[in-house]
Amino acid sequence: MDMVLQIWGGAGYLLAKMLLAYAEGVKEDRIWRMAGWAAYLAGLPAWVILLAGKQNWIASAIEAGGAPALVLGLVSAWKRWDKADKWFDLLVKLFTYLMTACGITYSVYYFKGITTLSQVLELGVTFGFLLGTYFLAKKKSAGWLLFALMLGCMGVLMYIQNNMVLVVQQGVSLIFVAAGFIRASSRPAPPAPPAPPKGVSRASCGARVRNFSHNPEAAPQRD
Repeated sequence: MDMVLQIWGGAGYLLAKMLLAYAEGVKEDRIWRMAGWAAYLAGLPAWVILLAGKQNWIASAIEAGGAPALVLGLVSAWKRWDKADKWFDLLVKLFTYLMTACGITYSVYYFKGITTLSQVLELGVTFGFLLGTYFLAKKKSAGWLLFALMLGCMGVLMYIQNNMVLVVQQGVSLIFVAAGFIRASSRPAPPAPPAPPKGVSRASCGARVRNFSHNPEAAPQRD
């Protein structure tokens, strides 16, 4: 059963990183980003089951708690949001932080403190996964660096627990994470809005544009 979960979860997460890394370098990235976030969601249940089965309570809680962040990434790509809805964003944060707190609390209770190497590695996974998915959902390149931290910690954790399929998957994923970071960093920034004429504020320019859009006949006429 462990092997099935390793292949299922590893394939889903590896495919997701490939798709999201590719999306960083294309102009029409909507479909690729949607597919990437969907692949993450497909692989998520296997990771939660596998980690919980190994008593990795912190990592399993954060994987489960990251589900809304993955949904946020999917919806943001679908709706073409550059900035997520304020309330949706807040709910994602609250749920993720709650799950993280629950996972850490139960792990401390179960192991009588932070007493094992696996717990330290899980904290690294938690930090990288939480901020990585959040920043990537907002198309920020720093998310890829945090993913590299997550992969490194998870790779070591899987190695000491003899999940060798996932050790290989984490290593291969690092290649796509590095590619994603390079492509995201080299992506040109969106053009800044044109400066208003001297002596005219941006607010007044915006008001004129809005007035004209509602009443085109009010625009000055040429003789």
